[in-house]
Amino acid sequence: MLIDSFLEYLKSERNYSVATVENYAIDLVQFETFFESLNEGITWEKVDASVVREWEVQLLDDKKMSAASVNRKLSALRSFYRYLLMLGKVEANPMLKIAGPKNKSKLPVFVREKEMDLLFEIMDSDKSFKGVRDRLVILMFYLTGMRRAELLSLKDADVDFSLKQIKVTGKRSKQRIIPVGTELMDAVKEYVNERNNSFTVCSEFLFVSDDGLPLTIGEVTRIVKDNLAKVTTNKKRTPHVLRHSFATAMLNADADLPSIQKILGHESLKTTEVYTHLSFEELKDAYKNAHPRS
Repeated sequence: MLIDSFLEYLKSERNYSVATVENYAIDLVQFETFFESLNEGITWEKVDASVVREWEVQLLDDKKMSAASVNRKLSALRSFYRYLLMLGKVEANPMLKIAGPKNKSKLPVFVREKEMDLLFEIMDSDKSFKGVRDRLVILMFYLTGMRRAELLSLKDADVDFSLKQIKVTGKRSKQRIIPVGTELMDAVKEYVNERNNSFTVCSEFLFVSDDGLPLTIGEVTRIVKDNLAKVTTNKKRTPHVLRHSFATAMLNADADLPSIQKILGHESLKTTEVYTHLSFEELKDAYKNAHPRS
């Protein structure tokens, strides 16, 4: 058994204390139990960074574990995967993409990709104006990572179908361009047709309520909350959860961090300060190659 041989290695060759070895044993068995419970045929050899991040979320949010305790468990995983690499049991180390939580902080809540896929399948069946609109709201959040206020401020003119991009007005009225894929463009076209057929006089804003007036904060929040409840038991079901889900999906698909943060419109993160020269074409390539639904 891999864990047993690793623990013996720690004792006999690395001279780890009995207490440390026992703690490592507990941590590794806990993680093994977690990924086996996902029922996806995951083994130690098949674990990737997304599985580890999901475990982090469970430890921090569900089990209310401290950041220090989570980091200690991650340390055990790092040591174990270095050992597996040394033995040639794995080809890549998933821990290289994992940064432990900072003290007194929680990882953002996100919805797993397979749950989002299921939600879109469920929502596909409703072809009414409300059904098409609500699906586009969810899709827009998930495929662009935009903020709630940014979505509500979108106008028809902000969507460029020929270039497959959307102009977003963010905080302090700063604008950015988000490259998108065919799926989102097709969904926007379908919605606009339904909207224009439903209302003779319509708001200048892209998203409207059932009465043709601009969609409100409360309405878009309710759309997200009610629909996420169909596929996830997360207590937090807000537009910002979909923003986190977008970022997580991109990160899990190996998009580089500066591209993700440019698309999200983050300017204050210290980790992004050195990345200042990404071109829009690089952003388009990062999005197209990384997002699972682009």
